[in-house]
Amino acid sequence: MIQQQTILKVADNSGAKTVKCIKVLGGFKRRFAYLGDIIVVSVQQLRNKSKLTAKVQKGEVLKALIIRTKTKDRKKDGSAIFFNDNFVSLINKQGNPIATRIIGPIPKSLKKNKFMKFATLSAGFV
Repeated sequence: MIQQQTILKVADNSGAKTVKCIKVLGGFKRRFAYLGDIIVVSVQQLRNKSKLTAKVQKGEVLKALIIRTKTKDRKKDGSAIFFNDNFVSLINKQGNPIATRIIGPIPKSLKKNKFMKFATLSAGFV
């Protein structure tokens, strides 16, 4: 469950290291975001090696797709998927990823038509 003021890690090569959730999109007074939801974030910290070549800057407000969460995501067969940390991937206003690569696996549930671009950029599926 991701809510306002949650610090998230960035799992792509856009140049950002950590972001903070500002708003959960998708409804009036919606409090929590889950796997596959889009949120509005502010860049808190940049990666050390890519400060000069970063595609984003500190303090910039962007949208992000939640890729991995600590909260268990139940499947229809009864199994559950969860990860060690909360990770997002930054997207632009059109909904396309800013980065050219996503680090680590993403869940198969994100392999929908809406997020097919993220599936092609990722390393694998869980």
